[in-house]
Formats: sequence, structure tokens, C-alpha cells
Amino acid sequence: MAVVTEPPPPVPTDTPDPSVGGRRRVTAMSVWAVAFVVTWLAIGLPTDPAYAFLWIWAGTVAWNWGRPWRSHLRFARDWIPVVLLLAVYNLSRGFADNGRTPHAYELIVADRVMFGWATGGEVPTVWLQQHLYQPDVRWWDVLVSWVYFSHFVVTLAAAAVLWLRSRERWGAYMRRWGFLCAAGLVTYFAYPAAPPWWAAQNGLLSEVARISTRGWREFGMHGAGNLLNAGQIASNPVAAMPSLHTAWALFVVLFFLRSARRRWWPLLLAYPLAMTFTLVYSGEHYVIDVLVGWAYVGMTFLVVGLAERAWRAHRARRGAPADDPSPGGSAPTPVTATPGGSAGR
Repeated sequence: MAVVTEPPPPVPTDTPDPSVGGRRRVTAMSVWAVAFVVTWLAIGLPTDPAYAFLWIWAGTVAWNWGRPWRSHLRFARDWIPVVLLLAVYNLSRGFADNGRTPHAYELIVADRVMFGWATGGEVPTVWLQQHLYQPDVRWWDVLVSWVYFSHFVVTLAAAAVLWLRSRERWGAYMRRWGFLCAAGLVTYFAYPAAPPWWAAQNGLLSEVARISTRGWREFGMHGAGNLLNAGQIASNPVAAMPSLHTAWALFVVLFFLRSARRRWWPLLLAYPLAMTFTLVYSGEHYVIDVLVGWAYVGMTFLVVGLAERAWRAHRARRGAPADDPSPGGSAPTPVTATPGGSAGR
């Protein structure tokens, strides 16, 4: 008796050689790394949103060097609106004070009430600089400069990795990050507040040095922070409440915390704490700014999570397939055919 069988699927002829792809990736990433370091030493670190985007895009191109250019253009298609919104956000902060005198005194009082018992009545910034700041650059100043710079890279780099691995989770990430930035921007207009270095310059505090970028001098990289220093000069000094530096750091950690092994949690949570120390010690923020920034992160996850659940319920009532854009959600498992002919997962 003859048995009818289905013909085997055709063998693909265009499957890339994994070893060739690996060599291409290593070569492309090496070229990217060398170009990044040379440019960094020549003109400064990529702290401008458009400039940082170009480097991140180039990194994804190097990582996926063997893919067609249409896949690389899709990255630009998804990210250009994000970069434009971030640029608008940075520019609009410059109009937050609208000529008004920024709030400073109540922030000083808040920090003194919380920590004056341990600092002899000083705000933590003044106390830390009295005990740690010296004319010569020390090793902790180098770490402070690196941590401060990470604010401009870590959030976008994490988003780029998500885009490469799961566009669904990338969307959940960007919704939360966008809401967090918008909430901070609204607060800057409603409550313009000045940092400790501004208060010291205007006689409200004893001497406070703005030292977030001084660590580069230790390695002779005087030009390494050129763009960062220029951005500080051009930035709005009244966009201090809440501290989005620490808010972004905590946001990135919390977004990935559920998917990380518990043994890595202390290391991950050390990052927003290191950012907090950096900003308070360098005169960029009060502790109260940090605490409010952390509260904004909690509000962001709560509000956006509730909005996503409401949207899924709305789609379910209309008969549309319900996806899972939550931060801990993963892409749906593809349906495969079982040997018996039924669908299984």
C-alpha cells in the first residue's frame, strides 16, 4: 500500500554563515567603538539627543550589519519622533521660569528639616562638599562624572536594546518614559525651582561648587565633556524639581527589575542611589528633588499601567485582539501545529 507523504520543505539557500555573521559583527562593532572614542575625545560626549541618537543608530547598524538596509531605516522611522519630542522637551524647559524668580528657600528648608540633625544644620550638598570636595580631583570625582554622563545615554541605550529584541516592550517603555518627561515638564512650568549651586550664587547658601564634570581632567580629557559643559551653560537653571536625572535612573531599573534575576537586584538598585549621590554632591539637586522624582516614577508606572489595562478592556469589548503592553509582558508565543493537526502553544 502506498503511503502519501508531504514533500519536505525546500532547503533555504540564502541562510547566512553564522561564523561570517559573527566576524562581520565583531568588525563592525570594533569600527563603531573606535569611531566613538575618537569623536568623544575630539569634540565631547554625546549628550545632545540628536547626537546621541545618531551614535545609538550607528551601533544598531553595526550590531546587525548583515541585515538589509530597510531594517535599519525602520529604526529611524520609529525613533525620529522620539528624538524630536525629546528635543522639544529640552528646548521648552528654557521657558519654564517665564521671568519669574525660581523657588529655592523652601527646598533648602526641606533638606535641612530632613537631614539637619546629621549635618549640623546644613543641607546635604554643603555638608558633602565640606567633607569631600578638594581642589585636586579625587577618584570619587571621576566616578561622579561618569555617573552624571550616564544619564544622557543609559535610558536611550536601554530603549535601543528593547527595540532590537521586542518592539512591543519598546512601546511600553517609551509610553512610560514619555509620560515621565511630560509630567516633569509640566512641573517645571508650574513650579520653577533652582538647584543648590544657583542658591549659593544668590546668597541663599554658603559656597557650593558645580562639579559634575570635573572628573574628566584626571585622565587629561579636557575636551571629553565639552558638549556636556556647553549643555550645562545653555540649560535652564530652574528645571530642578523634580530631578529627572534620578527619575530616569530609577525608571530604567524598575522597568527591567522584574525580568532580572534577584541576585542582580542590589547592583541594579545601586544605580539610582549612585545618581542621587552624584547630583547632591555635585550641587545639581537637593535631596527633596530626588524624592519627588522617585514619586513621579511611581506615579508613571501606576497611571500608564492603568491606562493600558483600560485600553485592553476597551479593545476586548470591541472584539479586537488584546495585546499585553505591560512592562513585564512578553511577546505572544507563536502558535505551532501539533503532529495531530491541532493548534498548540
